[in-house]
Amino acid sequence: MCAAVMGRSNFEGLHLLKRGKVRDVYEIDDMLLIVASDRMSAFDVVMDDPIPDKGKILTKISLFWFDKLTPIVENHLISSDPMEYPHVCQKYADQLAGRSMLVKKTRPLAVECIVRGYISGSGWKDYLSTGSVCGISLPQGLKESQKLSEPLFTPSTKAEDGMHDENISFERAVDIVGKEIAHEVKRLSLKIYEYGRDLALQKGIIVADTKFEFGIKDGRLILIDEALTPDSSRFWPMDEYREGGPQKSFDKQFLRDYLEKIRWPKQPPPPKLPADIIEKTRRKYLDALSRLTGHGLEA
Repeated sequence: MCAAVMGRSNFEGLHLLKRGKVRDVYEIDDMLLIVASDRMSAFDVVMDDPIPDKGKILTKISLFWFDKLTPIVENHLISSDPMEYPHVCQKYADQLAGRSMLVKKTRPLAVECIVRGYISGSGWKDYLSTGSVCGISLPQGLKESQKLSEPLFTPSTKAEDGMHDENISFERAVDIVGKEIAHEVKRLSLKIYEYGRDLALQKGIIVADTKFEFGIKDGRLILIDEALTPDSSRFWPMDEYREGGPQKSFDKQFLRDYLEKIRWPKQPPPPKLPADIIEKTRRKYLDALSRLTGHGLEA
């Protein structure tokens, strides 16, 4: 099968509201059309080389989780069927199929909600230097990739394009979004993570950590953007997990490791990605989709 590639969308007649690292967002009346491209970002830099089918994989995984999470939290999804989108979208139906969602427009919160069930990545680096993660003190002697006794809610700021997100304390999150909202997104984030973690474990995947975004619609907090994908989470194969070092993964950590190996300075311009790195990254995303949902892209 020849993989389809969308580096960036360009839909004449639709109002492009924002082009993010991965998603292009169009405004249609009081709704948004979110189009998941195949762009790949690492260390907050968008690579020049897309990963074929990545946007479709991310969309399918998010739709899977939005459905599963409905009893826990409302989400922004209206439809993922282009034939149900407004008439202005119809001529782009083939390009939108499988990689887009029509969603409710919300007022996004100015913080990202990160939950860590295992100590890895920036949390591990923070722990090594301070003995804590985002101001939360942890026991001495933890090993890299070790499961934490309880998941941690560690919010971050939302960086502008080209800037890096900044880990912040819960108290700082309260200052940004208010006490009531901060406590509610903490509660929801931990509940969603624990549900997703337990379901993924049944499929042989460890969700080490993940990131959620919330928005406010008619006074209600709802889940927006994506949910528990390889772009927003660390996915590890359960049968190969060993605490005490880095883990094999289904997510973009594979690409990050390659970029670290070639000593790229994590600043634009990005390096040219070899064909085998592109294909191996694609396979990891496809593997995550297959394990989680039991289906491939064609199902």
